[in-house]
Amino acid sequence: MMTGQQRNKSVLATSVLAWSLVVTVASLAGCRAYHIGNQFSFRSDIRTVHVGIFESDSYRRFTGQRLTEAVLREIELRTPLTVTEPALADSFIQGRIIRDFKQVLGENRLDDVRTVGYGWQLEVTWVDRAGVPLMQRQLIRINDDVTLIPEGGQSLGSAELELIESLARQIVGQMENPW
Repeated sequence: MMTGQQRNKSVLATSVLAWSLVVTVASLAGCRAYHIGNQFSFRSDIRTVHVGIFESDSYRRFTGQRLTEAVLREIELRTPLTVTEPALADSFIQGRIIRDFKQVLGENRLDDVRTVGYGWQLEVTWVDRAGVPLMQRQLIRINDDVTLIPEGGQSLGSAELELIESLARQIVGQMENPW
């Protein structure tokens, strides 16, 4: 025969077990559509992509080529897509650097420049072989800038590299499926 204290422990253990079962079932039911890995973050009907060299309206040389290389690296790192030549591609990314700018953000009392803002504005499209847009918007405009502090040892080259990598991440981020 069970004492009152033993009965209370038994009831407590049963209720804890029942609640843990309910919580487990509810969490599994809520996460049944959740997937691990990047293959589910991107369109499943597109397997290959061709990235054309970004055109540039800038007077700086090779900016389009450097951005194209960064986008290719990001695609290979973050997506299940295969980068290929145009004849074999399911989809195409094209872009243009439509504006680059540099502006003074801070100066000392002698008007020496201490902080500079440097940025680009891009237009990017991602379409399938039939020309149907694959991103949420047909044409995206991306504005991005970085802060350059020459006294801190930064150069325009290091700021441009930081900007290019940031833009490449944003472009590949736009290729993800919407939540």
